Amino acid sequence: MNYLLSELLNLTLRWFHVVAGVFWIGQTALFSWLDTRMKIEEDPEGRQQIWMVHGGGFYRVEKFPDPNFLPRHLHWFKWESAFTWLSGIGLLVLVYYAGGLLVPYDEGISLRLGITISVGTLLGGWVLYDLLWIGPFRRRPRLGTVLSLLLLVGLEWYLSTVFSGRGAYIQIGALFGTIMTANVWMRILPGLRRMIASIRAEEPIDHSLADVAKQRSTHNTFLALPLIFIMISNHFPVTTFGHRLNWIILSAIILVGFAARALVSRHEAR
Repeated sequence: MNYLLSELLNLTLRWFHVVAGVFWIGQTALFSWLDTRMKIEEDPEGRQQIWMVHGGGFYRVEKFPDPNFLPRHLHWFKWESAFTWLSGIGLLVLVYYAGGLLVPYDEGISLRLGITISVGTLLGGWVLYDLLWIGPFRRRPRLGTVLSLLLLVGLEWYLSTVFSGRGAYIQIGALFGTIMTANVWMRILPGLRRMIASIRAEEPIDHSLADVAKQRSTHNTFLALPLIFIMISNHFPVTTFGHRLNWIILSAIILVGFAARALVSRHEAR
């Protein structure tokens, strides 16, 4: 590919990826904050609502866990995740697959094998994560979190032995993004559609669908902070992917990101 064309495509994808990600993470953080504050500010009649002010206007948001009707226009938040993931995968293909940055230049596996491992990790990682959290650990989140972290650390070590340091970091970032997007499109949205169908059919809502959607949305908020770090880590090779202990550093940063999100959640609940 012509260098000028490649750079222009790279720049366009990066800009699109960042903008889409800002919208996605921003609206996810807003709804997470709303859920927390509504529980605290619940009025005497048991309604979960909150008043806000922004941009010269006053807004009242009310949550209906079990509505008996639906408005004509129901706004969905889904395309932000799709566009973020698609542009991210485009960058992965352009820079790391076509550009050859996925694997070491001098020794190690071939680029073709590296791409195979990369694609397999994205697909297999989502399947394993989903099986764990839709099955035995949905109601045992602490145990599921510990096991997920152990599996993640093992994957980081393995990728650091077959990929370049930069490639290993971005592969974990791509896995996080894939899990987050699949959560939206394969668990959250289908569950919401089934709930809507029940409301329109005047049937009882299966609240387990809402529980799954809420849990996956919470997972996405925890994955977002480490993912942002991974996105900017390629500007600091000495202290991140270029270090001989890069997989340990990445594990520590992920834990710091999780801890930071937990502290934010605790602060929101005050």
